[in-house]
Amino acid sequence: MKTYYTPVKEIERNWYVADADGKVLGRIAVEIARRLRGKHKPTFCNFQDNGDFIIVVNADKIHLTGNKWDDKVYHRHSGYPGGITSQTAREVLAKKPEELIRMAVRGMLPKNKIGRAQLKKLKIYTGTDHPHQAQQPELLEI
Repeated sequence: MKTYYTPVKEIERNWYVADADGKVLGRIAVEIARRLRGKHKPTFCNFQDNGDFIIVVNADKIHLTGNKWDDKVYHRHSGYPGGITSQTAREVLAKKPEELIRMAVRGMLPKNKIGRAQLKKLKIYTGTDHPHQAQQPELLEI
């Protein structure tokens, strides 16, 4: 039995708008990662990027459950000795609300070239306006 391979010219990529207002971060990130990978399509191949474009609006109105606003800590390292920097979810939301969603979705994508290409199809905005009206995006109910 052969693996079905969709030719690149035949891949159909749709545009969707997801409203993050009042949504739980993990719940919306799972659906966004699923759409970016293309797992909702019958032509899904794990070695091919055939997912859709996702526009997330109202990223600054995302919700976390429990005490995660203060208990969830994001770390990054500069590469130098003692160069670790830590921020809570509340600090990340205050400084860069888009990064909260981007980091959650990035952790759910493959850690290779395909995952990086799929993450580029994610567009995140803090307000309700976005510059992608020409693509006529559909509303994504989550």
